[in-house]
Amino acid sequence: MGVIFNRRVLLAGLLLSGCATVPSRPPRLLPGDPELYGELEPLLDVRSEPDALVIRLKSQGCLRKEDLRFFVEGKDAIPDVAFARRRLETCKTTGPGSAEIRFGWSELGIAGATAVRVLNPIGKAG
Repeated sequence: MGVIFNRRVLLAGLLLSGCATVPSRPPRLLPGDPELYGELEPLLDVRSEPDALVIRLKSQGCLRKEDLRFFVEGKDAIPDVAFARRRLETCKTTGPGSAEIRFGWSELGIAGATAVRVLNPIGKAG
């Protein structure tokens, strides 16, 4: 009886430990090849967080998430992501000069990815 009980406890522990190993690290960011994809919106910064990809772009102070589009293409095991503006900013406000926009991994359709290749040029003022 003791051996059977110990096996059940061991099996239950192994099964539960599998549930507890959910990756909490955000996907690794990889650069795209700027010459391969032509003119894409330059990003001032990009960072990977556990729940979202965060991009920072030049802005006059009225850029909203709805003003952007994203494109995702699954190449190999690493998805390619690119961002573009739907419309130009025409506001006349004197804003901070940049805007930070968050896109959830599920929203991008790549939840669970271990790495992501961002195709936009990064760190260039454009």
